[in-house]
This record gives sequence, structure tokens and C-alpha cells, in this order.
Amino acid sequence: MSFIQKNVKGILLCLVLAIPCWFLGQAVPVVGGPVFGILAGMLITLLLKDKTQFQSGITFLSKKVLQYAVILLGFGLNLSVILETGKQSLPIILATISTSLIIAYVLHRIMHVPGKISTLVGVGSSICGGSAIAATAPVIDADDEEVAQAISVIFFFNMLAALFFPALGALLGFSTTSGEAFGIFAGTAVNDTSSVTAAASTWDSLYQLGTQTLDKAVTVKLTRTLAIIPITLVLAFVRTKKAGSEGKKVEFKKIFPMFILYFVLASVITTIATSLGVSASVFSPLKTLSKFFIVLAMCAVGLNTNIVKLIKTGGKPLALGFCCWVGIASMSLLMQHVLGIW
Repeated sequence: MSFIQKNVKGILLCLVLAIPCWFLGQAVPVVGGPVFGILAGMLITLLLKDKTQFQSGITFLSKKVLQYAVILLGFGLNLSVILETGKQSLPIILATISTSLIIAYVLHRIMHVPGKISTLVGVGSSICGGSAIAATAPVIDADDEEVAQAISVIFFFNMLAALFFPALGALLGFSTTSGEAFGIFAGTAVNDTSSVTAAASTWDSLYQLGTQTLDKAVTVKLTRTLAIIPITLVLAFVRTKKAGSEGKKVEFKKIFPMFILYFVLASVITTIATSLGVSASVFSPLKTLSKFFIVLAMCAVGLNTNIVKLIKTGGKPLALGFCCWVGIASMSLLMQHVLGIW
């Protein structure tokens, strides 16, 4: 059976769900298309008694298209701009990422949260939400329910951050004449790009700062995104080593995240092209396609997820996400204070 015959029904089903979810995400960026996609998929799967004819296409989208989305994400990264303007925030980024990963590991041991969910929530909280989860899931062989659980946790705290962080910034006394301090805070303490944008834009609107805060926050956020590269490589190595110690055979080269190399290549292409005078807007369609692919893949993830089981098992991952969220925000504030930014 050809690829098209085997997968077309599942792909079309996901497309039918993804297109309205994409537009809903544009209309309500605090929630975002990926979350609408997961919810739509979970609701439809309750109504579909037999998914056999759709399953192959659904599986393809939930596994492979997530990787394609990460690759295309690279076209939104101009490495020279990020290295130039992001270096000020680099110590804060490293500190917040380390804090989240340590909290996730410690609570995984103490609370007995499943290892893969702990990893996904820790990485998603510390790097870039859904994109980081998309990059990490295939490396650690996480199933769709684990991905859905992690995305749900990340979404919840993203939404809270976008709504409450501007008020928190005012309470803490961030400068209202410059967007730098709050921009760095939003860029390091909020994990998903849509929520970073929402929080930073709110600050700009409140204090008539144009796009000062937004520009700073997005640059810091993109700098964080680069952490996908070492994190996925380390996780691949750890999985190989752990499998070896348990007497299982998992070859590093087989689980090596090749798509991460393509992600780097896409970033390099963007950097070289823009340095030669090509407008960054040329790559905008690819960045948009990356975001749509994530929505499409999340519809597939939702179709493979049991919503009842997700709710029943959601308590511990939610508590883990809360601790990561508070830890990251606190460390961001501490580091800004130490560096004299705030």
C-alpha cells in the first residue's frame, strides 16, 4: 500500500481539525493553536468508536510532523542577532533552565512522577514550551498521552503567566520607562512564544513603550530556543546509557535526533542569507508553517489521547509544572537583581 493510501484519511481528519484550531489560536493567542488542537483531538476521539482507518495517518503526524515543525523553527533564528543581543540574558537563561531541570528531576524522585512526563514538563517549562516538547518527545520515546499531559501542564501556567505577570511586574517595581527588565523577565520566565508575546505586548501597551518590551522578550526567548540542541543530544546519550545498564540494546546512532542537525542547518541558512542582505521576512512563511505543523501534530496527539485518563493522572504533573514555573520565575528575578538589571 502506498504512503498516500495508507495515511490520507488520518491526515485529512487532522487537517479538518487543525485549520479551525489554527484560526482560534490566532484569535486567542493566550491559549494558542496547539492547545485547541489537543482539545479538539481528544473530543473527537471520544466520538470515534473505531479509528483503525485513520490511525496510520494520525501516527505519522504525531511523530514525524512534530520533527518537521522543529526543523522549520530554525528558519526563525538569526544566530548573529541572537548572540549579539541575547548574551546579556545568557546567565539568566542558563540559571533558569538549570533550575527547572533540577526541580523536575528532584520532584520526579520524590513524588514518583513518571520519568518521561517529568522530562517533558521540565524541558517545556525551561526552554520553549510546545516546541521543546516536540523536539524532546521522539528522543525519549514519549507516547502521545505523555506529550498531551506535558502540553496541558505547560499551557495552564503559560496562560496564568500571560495574564498575571504584567501586574506582578508593576508590583515588583520594574521600570515603566524602559522595556528591558520586564522583557527579560517575560523572555526567561514564560515558556511559550505566544504567551511571551502576550505578556510583553501588554507591558508595552500599559506604559506606551512601542515594541521595546516585545523586541527584548522575543530575542531572549529565541536565545532560549537554542538550548533545544544540547538538551536533546544529552537526553539521547542518557537514554542510550540507561538502556545499556538495564541490559537493553539501544544504539545512540539510531535515536540520535537527526532533525536537530537540520534545525541547526536551517538556522545557519537564515543567518548567512540575512547577512548577505536577504530580508528576514523571506523566511516568515516557513516560520508560520512550523507553527501550523505543531497545531496539526497536536490534533493527532489529541486523537491518540484518552481525556478521562489524562484528567485522572493530571495532579502530580500539574504540581510538578507549578514548582518548575515558580522556580524559573524566582530565579529570573534573582539573577536580574544580582546583575543589576532590576
